[in-house]
Parts: sequence; structure tokens; C-alpha cells
Amino acid sequence: MPNLRRKLPSANALFVFEAAARCGNFTRAAQELYVSQPAVSRMLARMEDHIGVKLFERVRGGIELTENGKILYSKISEGFSGIESAIREIEVRATGVETVTLSVSTGFTTHWLMPRMSRLHQAFPSVDLRFQLISGRIGGPLVDVDLGMRFVHDEEIDENAVLLMPETLLPVCNARYHEHALSDAGREHGDTVIIMDDEERGWHERFQAFASKRRHAQSMLSFNDYAIVVQAALLGQGIALGWLTVTSHWLAQGALVPAEEELLVTSRRCCLLTPPNRPLRPIVAHVRDWLIEETLSDLRVVESKYPGLGLRDALMQTGIVLD
Repeated sequence: MPNLRRKLPSANALFVFEAAARCGNFTRAAQELYVSQPAVSRMLARMEDHIGVKLFERVRGGIELTENGKILYSKISEGFSGIESAIREIEVRATGVETVTLSVSTGFTTHWLMPRMSRLHQAFPSVDLRFQLISGRIGGPLVDVDLGMRFVHDEEIDENAVLLMPETLLPVCNARYHEHALSDAGREHGDTVIIMDDEERGWHERFQAFASKRRHAQSMLSFNDYAIVVQAALLGQGIALGWLTVTSHWLAQGALVPAEEELLVTSRRCCLLTPPNRPLRPIVAHVRDWLIEETLSDLRVVESKYPGLGLRDALMQTGIVLD
């Protein structure tokens, strides 16, 4: 440790370097550290002078680590993760409460997790559950969280990812809307199609009922939060694209029904990811496994209620077996 102190301009340089490397931008690092951007630049310049090598390259829109910077960042990240893990263990010993932070969508939290929150508390009475909520499409790196839900491709699945299910889509609505649509089937029923963003516009045309012109979109409702999209479908405002990861609870309960008995399974996989630079704590693994088992429980009910969807066969193709 005495040698380490001599190799750095100050201990604070480690925190500044780690934040800048992780954020990829001096300004964002300064905001996180509650200091000015020039202060971050000066500290890192001093650190480079002190060590005698360049740690960053200035590029358009931000910074990139040099090879030396990558070596240092890797070890600092490991060290900080170990320190954080030790502090958490000390806190657990003192209070008996463990914090688990999830990075998930507002849609998943509102429509899947909230209805079973009491069961979660019963399963993990000593867990302080916290959320990093994403209102639109879920994505991005896992920063300052223990577990995140993300859609990835097969080649992106590694030891930090556990498969929840393939990305599975189906048109959903409430029972009253569905009955009205069936009664109008011979009169060219026009649907109100609910969308989340422009990327999703035209989603209904991917399904046979719309592609064959048996159904058509008469009007549209657009929201920027998938939680509201699902809520609108629950209230009978129209037909929505249902991500099964979010809507499985309401389908199992019967509050939502398949507007058409047709599934689309994409090449993406919904996985529960843990950050590569943070040791997997046993409690995080237990919460992850609970989320997976609860999801499978919903899927079994959905398969039983709507066998015409072919959910069992669709999931089996990706290695998920519904007992």
C-alpha cells in the first residue's frame, strides 16, 4: 500500500478515473462525482503525468481508453467491486437486510412484478428491492445494478446471462373488446391499434389476421411507455402488441386474452443478466431463479388456457420445457 500511494497523485484519482472510464465522457463523470468537468480533466491529466503513460484518447463525442487505460480500468473495477461486496456483507451482518437492485422496464414492473410483490416479500423478507426503471425499450449497459432484464441474440449470451424465454409476441386485448371484435367479424371489423413508438408502428401487419385483410387498423393510439400501452389494452381501448414477458400475468389471469391465436417468436432472447464486473451474490442468484420460476408458472397457465397458441412447442425449440 505505501508503494501504491506513491504511484498515484491522490487516492481520489482512482474514483475519478473509474467514473470517467465507465461513463466514456468527462462531463458525465463530473456530474456523477458532483464536481466540474475541468476538475475531472485536471485530475486525470495529473494521473497520466504521475504514471507516465496516456490512459485516454480524446475522440469525437467522448473518450476512449488506451491499452494501458484498459489494463488499469479492469483491475480498478475488480477492486472496487470487491470493496463494495465486502461493505455489503458488513451491512448485512449488521442489519440482516440485503439490497438487490433490478434494471427492468416500467411495463414489466407494473404488469408482472407488482401483482406478485407480496409473494416476493414472503420469499425474501430480508431483501430491500430497488429498481432502475426504463420506460421505453429496455437496453443499455448494467450500471450500479445487480440484475437486469435485456433482449440479446444467441451469440451475446455468456456466463453472465440466464435465459428467461425467447422474445415472444402476440396481439392482446381485453375480453370485452375481443367479444366485440368477434361479433363484428362479418362486417369488416376495424381495430384500434395501440403502439409504443414509431419503431412499432405497423406491428399488426406481422400477424396473419391483418396481413390477410381479415382485420384492419381503423385508428391508432400511441404512447411512449409500454406500461401505458398494456394498461390501455386492459381497459379495452384497443389491441396491443403483447410481449409475453410483460403480459403473461394478465393472460394467465384472463384480464387480457389473445386477440388472435398466433405467436411470433423472434431471434432475440430475453435474459436476466448480471454485471460482469460485480460478483454474483447468492441472494441475487436466488431472486433471479425466483423470477424465472414465477415466469414459467405463468407460461404453464397460458399454455393450458390457450393451447391453440402453440406456446409449448415454440418454447421447446429454445430449450424451455413446460412441465
